[in-house]
Amino acid sequence: MAAFPFEIKATDGKARTGVLKTPRGDIHTPAFMPVGTAATVKALTVDQVKSAGADIILGNTYHLMLRPSAERVHRLGGLHKFMRWDKPILTDSGGFQVMSLSGISKLTEEAVTFSSHVDGSKHVLTPERSIEIQADLLGSDIVMQLDECVAWPAEEARARKGMELSARWAQRSKNAFGTRDSQVLFGIQQGSTFENLRRESSERLREIGFDGYAIGGLAVGEGHAAMCEVLDYAPGLLPEDRPRYLMGVGKPIDLVEAVARGVDMFDCVLPTRSGRHGQAWTWDGAINLKNAKYAEDDTPLDPDSDCPASRDYSKAYLRHLFKAEEILGQVLLSWHNIAFFQALTGAMRMAIAEGRFEQFRREFAARHLPQ
Repeated sequence: MAAFPFEIKATDGKARTGVLKTPRGDIHTPAFMPVGTAATVKALTVDQVKSAGADIILGNTYHLMLRPSAERVHRLGGLHKFMRWDKPILTDSGGFQVMSLSGISKLTEEAVTFSSHVDGSKHVLTPERSIEIQADLLGSDIVMQLDECVAWPAEEARARKGMELSARWAQRSKNAFGTRDSQVLFGIQQGSTFENLRRESSERLREIGFDGYAIGGLAVGEGHAAMCEVLDYAPGLLPEDRPRYLMGVGKPIDLVEAVARGVDMFDCVLPTRSGRHGQAWTWDGAINLKNAKYAEDDTPLDPDSDCPASRDYSKAYLRHLFKAEEILGQVLLSWHNIAFFQALTGAMRMAIAEGRFEQFRREFAARHLPQ
């Protein structure tokens, strides 16, 4: 029995809606996790993130271990207390940074050694150290194994090497994590865009046994169509009775198409990154509020939204804030975007429960895919 029960409430094709029960609260799936890289969802207070509807947020092991340091967070009471967030937190393992910092990192069987982007100091991250940071020092609710995320495009031989290393690190991560009552460990499927490698990765993860399973190595440049081709089979290789988490994804259309293929959980920096640059995500697609056509548009982004940023401010006012370089513009648009992503996952949960997800999917794609 996994520490966190996962109950699937309804299915519609491959799409499913359910609840992952944790000691700090229920996570309703499909779920989108706002990214709190450095113990903050950029530009927002935790109360704003909660009011937007988020059940869970993500923290970044790499960034927190460098600044302020995992040990300091631990001395200050753990990540939840440190950032004043009392709901669940998932922390990533640092594996993505292994790929993105390849110019200043060295990968071996034992560990990844890298130089801090903050001050140039040297650090060694092993699977065991990643577990220690996440579970023991930060106090994460959902802990991720350390893996190697291979850059795209990749030859099959290179993708195999990364997948096999990730599988060995999965076993080491599981050994270090052990069995816990108030925390769970997710394994990460790898294999780039090669079905045989993802199948082998999944088999090895299932043999080890995890509380949940992630699909890694996507959203690294392969594009929407190629990602969907992998998702046509990748979620189905993982256990049906545990959560499936697609890492680092993505745009609203990516979420809808992934849910259609059996994915339960997502994270991405896109909502707040877009919000800081004047882009709003809406039911009719993305809009750039810096455009002149919004200069005298007195309508809100979404009059039916529960989010004040979406409902109570005109597009003209939001555009003014960005043109005047006022920080409030970044705050309001980040808040709106987080609320929209939560509204989207809520709408998908309802559509699945009511057996009309395919209709929802078609109508959403008509507005969000290029015509």
